Amino acid sequence: MKRIITLLVLIFLSCNQVNETANIETWKNEIIETEAAFAKMAAEEGIPTAFLFYAAEDVAVLRNDKLILGREALKNSYPSLEKKADVSLSWKPDFVDVSSSGDLGYTYGKYVYKVTDSLGNENVSEGIFHTVWKRQPDGNWKFVWD
Repeated sequence: MKRIITLLVLIFLSCNQVNETANIETWKNEIIETEAAFAKMAAEEGIPTAFLFYAAEDVAVLRNDKLILGREALKNSYPSLEKKADVSLSWKPDFVDVSSSGDLGYTYGKYVYKVTDSLGNENVSEGIFHTVWKRQPDGNWKFVWD
């Protein structure tokens, strides 16, 4: 009887681990899809629109060595919410991970920020981004740190 109970416990634990791994991969894919939709919106509708759409209410954003705390403060940090034809931002995560509970995740990768000045000269800034994602009560992912 002890052997049967031990065997059943082992089977249960192994099934649970397989299920947890499948969940983590599903959640990672959700974050990757959200990140891709975020980048697409930034390209098509403008950087401010995309950042405000994907920001959580309690977002913290580091810009120019200053913290911008909260979605409303983020909105106020943009001089205009209009898409600027002379500015573009593109990025793609190189890595994604998610907590075993599926409520927090993070990505990092490379970004390219381009600004064309009034003389037509393109200034390019490249770097590394790091974004922390938090699952919202409605199940969607919003970023809480950028």
